[in-house]
Amino acid sequence: MKSLRVSAVILCGGKGVRSGSKKNKVLCYFGVKTALEYCLDAFTPFCDNIIVVAAQSDEAEIIEIVKPYGANVVLGGDTRFNSVKNGLAAAQGDIVLIHDAARPFVSEQTIMGCIESARGFGSGIAAVKVTDTVKRVKDNIIVSEISRDDLYNMQTPQAFRLTEIKKAYDEITGAFTDDSAVYAAAGFTPRIVLSSVDNKKITAPEDLISTPPCNKIGTGVDFHTFAPNRRLIIGGVHIPYEKGLIGNSDADVLTHAIMDALLSAIGEPDIGVLFPCTDEFKDANSIELLKIVTAKVEKSGHKIINISATIMAEAPKMKNHIPLMRVALSNAMNIAEHQVNISATTTEGLGIIGEGKGIASSAVCLLQ
Repeated sequence: MKSLRVSAVILCGGKGVRSGSKKNKVLCYFGVKTALEYCLDAFTPFCDNIIVVAAQSDEAEIIEIVKPYGANVVLGGDTRFNSVKNGLAAAQGDIVLIHDAARPFVSEQTIMGCIESARGFGSGIAAVKVTDTVKRVKDNIIVSEISRDDLYNMQTPQAFRLTEIKKAYDEITGAFTDDSAVYAAAGFTPRIVLSSVDNKKITAPEDLISTPPCNKIGTGVDFHTFAPNRRLIIGGVHIPYEKGLIGNSDADVLTHAIMDALLSAIGEPDIGVLFPCTDEFKDANSIELLKIVTAKVEKSGHKIINISATIMAEAPKMKNHIPLMRVALSNAMNIAEHQVNISATTTEGLGIIGEGKGIASSAVCLLQ
């Protein structure tokens, strides 16, 4: 496969009317990325050239999205057939993968299988076996049963030898629901590659609110009391104040809560176990400890979707410091600032927080 030159044509030209979205469904966010970006992430390692086919109304937005990936953008046609044809005109190499951006969760195994099948047999069509009972119906009446033994649902990607699929699209016209039908109409033999039901297509409104599988939620809470002659560090930011928080480390109560949330999401012990009160962690910078926790999250195979945290303090006021906290925390976790939200509240003078004896923080995280 290394010696093959592979292109991918990713189709984004639809409107997604059935999804009920106010914008092109492939430009909607699923977790931290759009459907299109998930597709680009999946295909980039395998392709020398990626062509994204866009509707004119979405062209400017799609050009910005694909810039980090080095993909090319071409305008689509008035039908899927014409959009594919436009994309194929820009494709280069030996093999081309044609994929609907509305299938953002395609696996690398499926992509590799389709490429290898196209290399050996001329085509590789992602497909899954039909598992439901299928019947032919007329006027709401079942008129016959259809054996499901040899029935498969077609998906994308669909991979082909580039010269063959170009020839098919040049010679054939008509209404086709997928590329394997065009390929077959031109006299070639489509060959399937077993895919997965996870490679689902975004179609209905409920698909737009789904997120990738295996998401995990974690929570964390921390509290530290005040003491004189201590620097007050919250969210990695030094806040000028008459006293600071007591702790073996820098007592960064917000960062501690976030670390505990991350660790709980991946099933690891809390920071008291990971960073015990020993000389090794005496006066430790909690932002540096957060980087260690982030590495554990990444090693577990998860990505941080977002952090939502709250600081509970009667004083000092946090409002002017929160933007800097978001910068420090997002940098430590290798995520964007918009993925970190921080709010602050008081306890209206109630309890030990209201009496100014300490600060507490809570945090919730979502991992993909």
